[in-house]
Amino acid sequence: MEWGLVLAIAGAIIVMVISGTGSSIGVALAGQAAAGVMTEDPVKFGKMIPLVGIPGTQGFYGFLLGFLVLNKLDLLKAQIKIPTLSQGIEILSICAAVSLVESISAVWQGKVSVSSIGIVAKKPEQLGKAMVLPIFVEIYAILGLVAGFLLLSVVKV
Repeated sequence: MEWGLVLAIAGAIIVMVISGTGSSIGVALAGQAAAGVMTEDPVKFGKMIPLVGIPGTQGFYGFLLGFLVLNKLDLLKAQIKIPTLSQGIEILSICAAVSLVESISAVWQGKVSVSSIGIVAKKPEQLGKAMVLPIFVEIYAILGLVAGFLLLSVVKV
């Protein structure tokens, strides 16, 4: 068994699963708040969609980084690249760090979205301003993705 390969694949799985889990929690928090608003005023459904959906981006970022790992290993080709144990540990560490950033930011972005949903519930014309608040959290999710991409690019397999 090639432990470098096992650890690298584990990293890909971890970043996909943990980032996706954080996103599902964030989307669920925002979705619950939006559902409450829509029971009072169903017309606001369209305004709720972006605020509910935005915490889901971190799951996408984790999937993207996991796919980059699988691509780096050429797992979709006939000739797989086998990383050394050290390279496997590096890939696993990068994926673990990024999954932490993505999952935590997704949950907090969901909480900020809940607050923004409260703004839109009372003042629907303030949707643009309400969207800015969760976007501030998104910046850190993007930085996590970029950091993961850059760190992954220096691991030579």
